[in-house]
Amino acid sequence: MGCFCSQHQRFFAALIIVVYSTIDQTAFALNQVNQDNAHAAILVYHHVSSNTPPATSVSVQQFESHLNYLSDNHTVVPLGEIVNHLQSGTELKQSAIAITFDDGYRNILDNAHPLLTKYAMPYTVFINPTLIGKQPNQLNWAQIKDMSKQGVIFANHTSDHQHILARATTENDQQWLTRVLADIDVAERLIQQQLGYSLKWLAYPYGEYNLLLKDTLVKQGYIGLGQQSGAVSYNSDFGALPRFPAAGLYANLATLKIKMASLAMPIISAPHEPLRGLHQQPKIVLRLDIRKLKPSQVTCFYNSTPVPLSLTEETVSFVFPKPLKVGRSRVNCTAPSRQQGRFYWYSQAFVVPTQDGVFID
Repeated sequence: MGCFCSQHQRFFAALIIVVYSTIDQTAFALNQVNQDNAHAAILVYHHVSSNTPPATSVSVQQFESHLNYLSDNHTVVPLGEIVNHLQSGTELKQSAIAITFDDGYRNILDNAHPLLTKYAMPYTVFINPTLIGKQPNQLNWAQIKDMSKQGVIFANHTSDHQHILARATTENDQQWLTRVLADIDVAERLIQQQLGYSLKWLAYPYGEYNLLLKDTLVKQGYIGLGQQSGAVSYNSDFGALPRFPAAGLYANLATLKIKMASLAMPIISAPHEPLRGLHQQPKIVLRLDIRKLKPSQVTCFYNSTPVPLSLTEETVSFVFPKPLKVGRSRVNCTAPSRQQGRFYWYSQAFVVPTQDGVFID
């Protein structure tokens, strides 16, 4: 449920024109010590079906085309392998990819699982434990346990997939945070009771989070995963790892290939607050590791249109081009790497409730 969408075809046309016109190979240090093998991409799917909401669905045929391409060009590894290598600063297998699913739909078992088994590819499913067995389109615990015995990993997507940033009018920050953390803990304990393990991985429903929640979860030992796009590396924010949506408008393999091969933007800066108020125009400042990338090489896009940037020797900054509206939006920033056909990628997401504090699906 709930993924970002944009007119990505015009985005990539603009990206290729702008990026290749600004390539400057002198921006890169000569002693990178194989750090390009300390990057990976994480894909997120929801439905594998032609009879489910198009925005979050990929057909069986499209899904197999993705797996066939991955088999020939990448190494699909367990999500835990990526997390462990990046946190320890050790090299990953070249062109590593992790496959994840959100929400635990039955069509994952019916349509995706046989193909993933055929290609011998590991994957992770983020589930809402209190919904298991209560909705006909969801997996049940017997199915989950059988899949788990076959190597499928299951992790936390909160107990019931509510908008976790929503709060009662009487709740202050601490009361809201206490309630949300209790909900996440309930889900984690149910997974442990049913499957015998607790990974403490949390995929935020709808990709929505704020810095208070993210930072608290990191202190409690959680790994957080969002729905903003981008690759991951050893210096990623492990409270909100990016994932590339691979369904709906994003299922097009021609553009997905570029994302699969992307590298994490070499940013040295504090994360920005995703939760914003209506009509705000946030200013974003990205401080770059200039041993790898010059600010002049970066291009940022909103709805496929380049965003005017302000540059210094080490930073890229921009003001969000339009006042934020209710819902979810993001700016994508890319830059060429020294490896032909591979781009650095960064995405800043925003989420805005209505004036009454309601978050929309």
